[in-house]
Amino acid sequence: MQQPPLDGVADAGLDALPEGVDLAGYGEGPREECGVFGIYAPGEDVARLTYFGLYALQHRGQEAAGIAVSDGRRIVVHKDTGLVNQVFTDTGLAALEGDLAVGHCRYSTTGGSTWVNAQPQYRETPAGGGLALGHNGNLVNTAELARELDEPPSNDSEVMAGLLARDADVSLEEAILRTAPRLTGAFSVVVMDENRLYAFRDANGVRPLQIGRLPAGGWVVASETAGLQIVGAVYVRDVAPGELVCIDDHGLTSRRFAPPTPNFCLFEWVYLARPDHRQDGGSVLFARRQMGRVLAQEAPVDADIVIPVPEAGRDAAAGYAAEAGLPFADGLVKNRYVGRTFIQPSQSLRQLGIRLKLSPVQEVVEGKRLVVVDDSIVRGNTSRQLIQMLRSAGAAEVHLRITSPPIKNPCYYGIDMATRAELIGADLTVDEIRDFVGADSLHFISLDGLISSTPHQKKSLCRACFDGEYPIPVPGEHEHLAQFKFDFDTV
Repeated sequence: MQQPPLDGVADAGLDALPEGVDLAGYGEGPREECGVFGIYAPGEDVARLTYFGLYALQHRGQEAAGIAVSDGRRIVVHKDTGLVNQVFTDTGLAALEGDLAVGHCRYSTTGGSTWVNAQPQYRETPAGGGLALGHNGNLVNTAELARELDEPPSNDSEVMAGLLARDADVSLEEAILRTAPRLTGAFSVVVMDENRLYAFRDANGVRPLQIGRLPAGGWVVASETAGLQIVGAVYVRDVAPGELVCIDDHGLTSRRFAPPTPNFCLFEWVYLARPDHRQDGGSVLFARRQMGRVLAQEAPVDADIVIPVPEAGRDAAAGYAAEAGLPFADGLVKNRYVGRTFIQPSQSLRQLGIRLKLSPVQEVVEGKRLVVVDDSIVRGNTSRQLIQMLRSAGAAEVHLRITSPPIKNPCYYGIDMATRAELIGADLTVDEIRDFVGADSLHFISLDGLISSTPHQKKSLCRACFDGEYPIPVPGEHEHLAQFKFDFDTV
């Protein structure tokens, strides 16, 4: 593990993750994006609070983690590849002293999984200070902005940090107000200098960013309410789309850099957010249960039990069972210690794929007509293996119910949603997908049914992965999509 260096910026550690396999790749769900956390709390152990905040946000990114802390004179950054509890120890956290901090857990959408791409990104400023930045989302005009920088950046977060750090004539706050309107895409950002914490969000508000208050008076900003609750902060409000929040010893102030045009990511409700997350007055857990109820209304079936694909399908399966009047059972057990492993499985084990992650409970599924509830089908390979596994365990029938519509388009706003060539829903009909995965029946929730399960109106949601209506223009997007057709060889 790296120790905080004397010059204020962490020395380079591993160039890349060791050879291994990310078993999340066997899953159907899109890969998560990132989690951000910021805190201003003089007198508190801000590094330790940031650690626990990142721990609560670990589901949003498992490739790298980092914390930057300021004591009012300098910023110290500690970051590395790996999970939060792999990157930090008691000793390392104790060395990070200060009154404010930003933290980040990363899943890469641009730039490889290397130490240099881990965040927070640190930059020195011409005035002699520094800044540390953590970003959740994805810019679509990175190449255009990167041309303005002297050194070619490797990801969009580096571009943002470089643009903010280059101006000697203005404060960081003014630099954000100058730069943020030029950023195109999805961005929820926490950034700090030696004395202030800032948080800002794109005008569409694609990714979440929330503000909480600590009992002793400090402030916290986090991607999800789970990051607030774990440190004892009380949710105050969201950072509004197009808003810049500044937190220092004068409290919280707000400035607007763009008019809001809300388009919150619909897939956050389906899969990305933790079940205990609350957004815009709604509960993710209850929304997912409602999705299950809607599925039962849209596609009832004669069956014996309802089982979830853990963990994302659990709440929806409970809703389906309640609406259909069927028993709910855990017919699949997840190996909770399988996630990222640095031990490369043999080829024969790799071919087992999902068996490393899930196991059927034969006593539950044998001889039963199953309703299996999952969050999404992206490529189809995992669903096919899962159904084969359940049939091998003796399932009489397998009826697959999915809490998202068919994913037809890639995401350009911070989720690794695969290319169109890998999206089974892009060109195949529901019946063709059913035949491919081997289910007795298959139903995807309708888009209207999904939206009705959330507290949002259709016009205030980004639904691009389902209906192709991108709220933020993507350069060359239509030409790019037209080049690809789904190919069974990619799954």
